[in-house]
Amino acid sequence: MKSALVTGANKGIGFEVARQLAHKGIYVYLGSRNLENGITAVNKLLAEGLTNAAAIQLDITDDESVKNARTAIGRKTKTLDILVNNAGIYGGYPQSALDATIAQFKAAYDANLYGVVRVTQAFIDLLSASAAPRIVNVSSSQGSITLHSDPSYKYYDYKGAVYLSSKSAMNMYTVVLAYELKDSHFKVNAVCPGYTKTDFNGQRGPGSVDVAGARIVKYALLDKDGPTGKFFSEENNPATGEIPW
Repeated sequence: MKSALVTGANKGIGFEVARQLAHKGIYVYLGSRNLENGITAVNKLLAEGLTNAAAIQLDITDDESVKNARTAIGRKTKTLDILVNNAGIYGGYPQSALDATIAQFKAAYDANLYGVVRVTQAFIDLLSASAAPRIVNVSSSQGSITLHSDPSYKYYDYKGAVYLSSKSAMNMYTVVLAYELKDSHFKVNAVCPGYTKTDFNGQRGPGSVDVAGARIVKYALLDKDGPTGKFFSEENNPATGEIPW
């Protein structure tokens, strides 16, 4: 049975990704900063008859927590096939380039960039043991510098110096990571699930979690001929999904 780790999986899009992967017969580790919330999420899956899931305490902003999660999962499996770096934060308000505080930037980058780096580096050995390892970094079209430089982009006026720049930085990490792994069986991509109705945005998004989850799962299950080192947002490009960095 293939296995996957989804960070921030106790609710929202992360939970839906874990749910859909479990339905496809993959054993899923649901990373949750609060273990009790993770257990509650697993119990929801159990209620659907899905027994191939386990909760893992994982705070992506804490080195020790990431290390302990790696140890715990390593006791159960020597191979990890899928890593979905989903956990992240918006960064609070204000997000003006002139008014946002350094503390806001630090918190957002700690989760949205450094957290992805921490988890990826911690689990790269288990992923390397897989015959077809997949890494999906959950991004946002809001992190596209090209789109945000284009007045015709539908979210052009939705600027936010903290969140947008942290996702842009994570996107660059994705590019470099994919490049470093280009001669291996890895597929590494950044995927925007779309503007989705979740707690992350105060339930303001128009999209549904099932659609958002499916967009991420699609790239977590790429075959050997699938793309790597790309940025996808099916909300912004329904034809091919790919959008510019």
